[in-house]
Order: sequence, then C-alpha cells, then structure tokens
Amino acid sequence: MTRVSLAIPIEEESRVGEARRAAQRLAAAAGFDENAAGKAALAATEMATNIVKHAGAGELVLRRIDELGARGIEMLALDRGRGIRNVAESMRDGHSTAGSPGTGLGALERLADAFEVWSVPDGGTAVLVRLWLAPPRGGARAGHAVGAVNVPCPGEAVCGDSWIVEQSGDSLFALVADGLGHGERAAEAADEAARVFAARRAGGGLPDLMGRIDDALRKTRGAAIGLAEIDRARRLIRYVGVGNIAGSIVTANAHARSRSVVSLNGTVGGGVRKVQEFTYPCENGALLVLHSDGLRGLWSLDRYPGLLRRDPALIAGVLYRDYRRSRDDVTVVVLRTDGG
Repeated sequence: MTRVSLAIPIEEESRVGEARRAAQRLAAAAGFDENAAGKAALAATEMATNIVKHAGAGELVLRRIDELGARGIEMLALDRGRGIRNVAESMRDGHSTAGSPGTGLGALERLADAFEVWSVPDGGTAVLVRLWLAPPRGGARAGHAVGAVNVPCPGEAVCGDSWIVEQSGDSLFALVADGLGHGERAAEAADEAARVFAARRAGGGLPDLMGRIDDALRKTRGAAIGLAEIDRARRLIRYVGVGNIAGSIVTANAHARSRSVVSLNGTVGGGVRKVQEFTYPCENGALLVLHSDGLRGLWSLDRYPGLLRRDPALIAGVLYRDYRRSRDDVTVVVLRTDGG
C-alpha cells in the first residue's frame, strides 16, 4: 500500500539530530537490522549536515519503499541554495567549500546502495540515497521506476492523499487519490480508494475499476482519483481521471515536452456520471507525472537542466520543493515508462 513521506525541515544544526533519529526509526520499522539502521542514521546525518553547511536551510524527505517487488528506504535532501558547480569534483574526498573535512558526498555514496545528485549553480541541490532490503530487478545499483513524495498538510497527523503503484505483466498500474479536504476523513476516502485498487481483478479495465472505487467511496466524503496504466508492450498510456488529479506525459527529447492527460469533472464517491478512458502514445524514455492539487500545475522540467533523465525520485523531490502549496496535502508520483 501507499507509504506516506516524512518531511523534516532542516533550518539549523539542532534539526540534524531529529533527522538522524527519524531515519533510524524508519529503517527499523522497515525491517533493517541494528547495523543497517545505524547506516541509515549516519546517511541522514550527513545529508542534513550538508544542507545546513552549504545551503543554510532545506528539507529532508524520508519514505519507506514497498512497491514493484522492491523494499527499502529512500532519503531526499532538498535545498534552494547556491548549488554545486562541479558535482564530480565535489564527490572527491577532501574537496570542501565550507571549511569542513570534505567527506560528505563521498561518504554518502559509499554508504548508499543507490546514490544520485542533481544540482545546478544558483538552482539548488537534490541528493538521493536509497538503502535496500530487497533491491529492484537488476540489483541494488539498478534504477527504480518510481519516485514519490506524499506529505500531509501542515498541522495534520495524516495525509488526505494516497498513491499506489503495482506491476502486472508488461504494465504498470498507478493510482493517485485526493480525499476531499484534509485530515482523517480525507485520508479515509483516499485509503479506501487505494484498498480497492490493490484488490482489483486481473483483466478489468480502468473504467470498471473507477466504477468500483466510486461505489466503495459512497460511505466516505469522496475523492478526486487518477488511474493510469503504462502498457510497455504496446507503448501506450491509458488514463481515467475524475476530479483535480493532474497528469502529464513528459518526453525525453532535447526539450522536455509535456502533454497533459484528461481528467473529467466530478467527485468519486458521489455517483460519477461519466467515466472515459483516454489513450496516449508513450515514447521511449518518457515520464508519467501524476499529482494532487497540493502541487501547483504550472511546472516545467525544461527549467531544470539534466533533471529529466535522472532518477524519478529526484524529479518528484524537485517538483515538490518548488511547486507545493503550503496549506494542502501534496502527492507527486513520477513513473519512468521504460522501467528502472
């Protein structure tokens, strides 16, 4: 089922300890032994310390990975600082721009099963660390086809959004649900949609699935729902949306061309009057980005040099960093259509 992200603001050195403890708790809850949980805590410490030293402020976003047969934890360090002018040079032990020993990024790479950095001068930095219990197909260093951030509205204990991604044969299936409002009742609706999605029948189409989710959500306050299938064999994306879940297909050409998918008006759980499936071609290397309205819609990957071809988690993290609304739950899911 969906995994809610834990977002920790890193504004001063006192938050480094909080990040370390949170990472250790998350790793232990995911099933890591004491030594591996300690490694997660050390990685979080390095990431948070780098934010304070080099950017002054930022955020550490943690989530438990449990999709597509892979299990582990993921950590994203996000900041809007001055960026790294030479990422390769910054990885070398002894290199420092802050008067420190200069072992941060190099140490992180050695700690991590998967590690990636995206940064541009004056455009901030995003650092990804993954630690695996069960790596994705292709091994621990292989890419993961999913990146996601799922964060509650400030002041709420639960997230009123939900997401889930599963594989069946050659297809990836995804749901993003945004329960009306926020808080416990919104979470109830979104989680019920994820439950129905996870129990779906093999061979049933997306319109049928939307109808069953609509029936199940009648006992709740309702939700906006986006359902997608990435059919890799036929290079097609099928999409059914009701309400304000936004979706975009971004192609991996010289420029990041984006095409929006269609969601119809309505509320799932209120007796959806019209359900329609739309089909789109899926070019090799394209991304499918789905998000709730907690993310502002006027984003473009064109303004982020080199980000389009990076790990989906870095893309989700940067979009969350720059386009989230401050008073709503936010979910952004990025799927690489040709796999990890």
